[in-house]
Amino acid sequence: MTYKRLLLHTLFVLTSISLSASQAKSAGTVYGKVTSSDGEIIDCATVYLKGTEYSCSTDERGIYRIKVPAGNYIIVFSSVGFEKTEQKVNIPADCRIKLNVKLKSATQLTEVVVVGSSVSRVKNSAYNAVAVNTQDLINTTKTLGDALDKVPGIKIRESGGVGSDMAITMDGFSGKHIKVFIDGVPQEGVGDSFGINNIPVNFAERIEVYRGVVPVGFGADAIGGIINIVTPKRRRKWFVDASYSYGSFNTHKSYINVGQTLSSGFKYEINAFQNYSDNDYWIDSPVEDFATGAINRKKMEHVRRFNDTYHNEAVVVKLGFVNKPWADRLLVGFTYSRMYKEIQTGVRQEIVYGQKHRHGHNLMPSVEYYKHNLFVRGLDVSFNANYNRNVTVNVDTASVKYNWRGETVRLNSPGEQSYQNSKAHNNNWSAAFTSNYRIGENHMFTLNDVFNSFSRSNESLLTKPATKDAVPKVTHKNVIGLSYRYMPNSKLNFTVFGKQYLQYVSGPMATSSAQDNYERTSRSVNYWGYGAACTFFMPFGIQLKASCEKALRMPTIEEMFGDEDLENGDMALKPESGHNVNMNLSYNATFGSNVIYVEAGLIYRDTRDYIQRNIMSLSGGKFAASYVNYGKVKTDGFSVSARYAFSKWLSVGGNFTQMNIRDNMRAAMNGSTANVSYGERMPNRPYMFADSDVNFYWIGFGRKDNTLTVTYDNRYTHSFCYYSSNLGSNSDDYMVPDQLAHNITISYGIKQGRYNISFECRNLTDARLYDNFSLQKAGRAFYGKVRVYFGN
Repeated sequence: MTYKRLLLHTLFVLTSISLSASQAKSAGTVYGKVTSSDGEIIDCATVYLKGTEYSCSTDERGIYRIKVPAGNYIIVFSSVGFEKTEQKVNIPADCRIKLNVKLKSATQLTEVVVVGSSVSRVKNSAYNAVAVNTQDLINTTKTLGDALDKVPGIKIRESGGVGSDMAITMDGFSGKHIKVFIDGVPQEGVGDSFGINNIPVNFAERIEVYRGVVPVGFGADAIGGIINIVTPKRRRKWFVDASYSYGSFNTHKSYINVGQTLSSGFKYEINAFQNYSDNDYWIDSPVEDFATGAINRKKMEHVRRFNDTYHNEAVVVKLGFVNKPWADRLLVGFTYSRMYKEIQTGVRQEIVYGQKHRHGHNLMPSVEYYKHNLFVRGLDVSFNANYNRNVTVNVDTASVKYNWRGETVRLNSPGEQSYQNSKAHNNNWSAAFTSNYRIGENHMFTLNDVFNSFSRSNESLLTKPATKDAVPKVTHKNVIGLSYRYMPNSKLNFTVFGKQYLQYVSGPMATSSAQDNYERTSRSVNYWGYGAACTFFMPFGIQLKASCEKALRMPTIEEMFGDEDLENGDMALKPESGHNVNMNLSYNATFGSNVIYVEAGLIYRDTRDYIQRNIMSLSGGKFAASYVNYGKVKTDGFSVSARYAFSKWLSVGGNFTQMNIRDNMRAAMNGSTANVSYGERMPNRPYMFADSDVNFYWIGFGRKDNTLTVTYDNRYTHSFCYYSSNLGSNSDDYMVPDQLAHNITISYGIKQGRYNISFECRNLTDARLYDNFSLQKAGRAFYGKVRVYFGN
């Protein structure tokens, strides 16, 4: 009996193997690309054969591939925000059938220009997110920071000209509240030479902006939101993109991007850029009278900046393989950048320096890996890691003091701010792992873990040999998150998530009031956060988005350790915590050649232990910045965007933002007295601003393949106080006035953009423009740019 069963089992196995082999031999493959109706790639779209278990998802290039037994099928394509599409397909044995599909928006509308051009994957997410398509700006001299300045709710704040300190304000939050990523990799500790206001707009394919609640996939501890710079990843056989611009204040900018992808899958790409400017523009400022030692703040003099030269150079090299069976993308990279920056002013404009400067360099090797359907169908994995070695030298050894006229007077001791010639060695390790697992077409889990480790050691070059600090400054941070996304149909998308935040901080702490002795101290924090987000495509072209989060933001490196010069850190700072709520409603309609887009958003933030940047007085009439935890801050407000486009000829639009960032502490910080600023606006925060632009396109100007583009844009900022408003509103000395800047750009593209030339005028009316603590920015300026592109 046993023998017969064994024989029957053996025959069954052999028959199954034979049938399987026969079936495999008669299998065919259907593959292709899924895009939107206007050609945008749709990644993570679900593709399946109706009535079978065969399915897959499109990768980041919109590519799908399914191998099935030969036969006739109905293939179904679906993605959130798009109408489901079905097509009949006959798959012959041992053949490959190519089937490209374009999905129509679920609102039966084309994608609409929001800022530049919208990106469907971001627009259709559950988060309050928009994207800037930088291809509309590549013929201008704009940086990535300039491109962001047109996003609803965002204002870019700079303390001066090219290379100046920059902060991003988003929905009332500013500076360190906003996290910056490049291709999903956090950019903490990369140094000034690779700042977002120094990177040319050509560097990125698009910029994604998530306002408020942040997806788990970024692993960010951000309360205000994040910015993700996405570099081009489309496959190009070879290309060369080069540009050069020159303009006012002896400003030179150049950029070159070359690359190639071979048929074997080997890929290399080189990005290089540089910026140089004397920044010698005119400003209006009170001037110190060395005879009396007084500064008459009521008397303004028209003076020229003279110690503000800046230049930086950077090169990014990447090489590796794409579209291989073991990796969709495996690239090794190396970034080198350096900068030289003269420091004209302190944190207040009345303070002027004549010889103070800093210089430094940055080395950053990196690796990135991505694989679609790793091991099992539906599992996508990405991994990014880099090591960043940044060295910054601060030099302040002058023995004379300057005023705005360039006059000097002898100092009692050397050092315009603080006598130093110090070198800071910054070591930063960062790694991010993300996995997405899709179950069918309705469910997806995301697991993300981001780890960051930073250490800084200082040495003084004033002595020989150099004197090193006995205690280094160290921090480790880890953010892990898990989310679940449910998509029951193409009109609804719902996500819930949880995050864990860990941070360890170690460094020197003064043990005496004279601060002449330091000992090593450390602390650790462990917090949890959670949230939810959803989007719903309603009838008549209306889309609703809503999200909420219990969020946390750890103190940054600069806030805890300062910059070893003008910024004083506080290692004892506590993390910010808060509750974020976002709602967004948009309307999208097409009437023949006319396209209309209107969007309105509401935000609410209740923040505890808010980290605020203040100005502190030092001896000798000097100032520095410091950071403190400020108990409670409440933020509420709204933003409105509208855009109209007519065919390919005209685009008109604008944004308006108003945010109330209020002091919500009833008692003063000491707890024993009433807070006189309760209910007042938080200082040094623009709370009302707007922008608009008009773009005219003449396709075929001169000849068929040429395009003339004329753009006018403006930016309005309402006056705001840079001290508490109940004090500042009573004195012009503490007010940043109303501002309105006008800009004009004319560009001409020849042979479908192969050769390009453009001219720009910024601040056309030569208006007085100010920012942080009333630091004045450049007046009217002119720029010209030439750009060439070869390849495919």
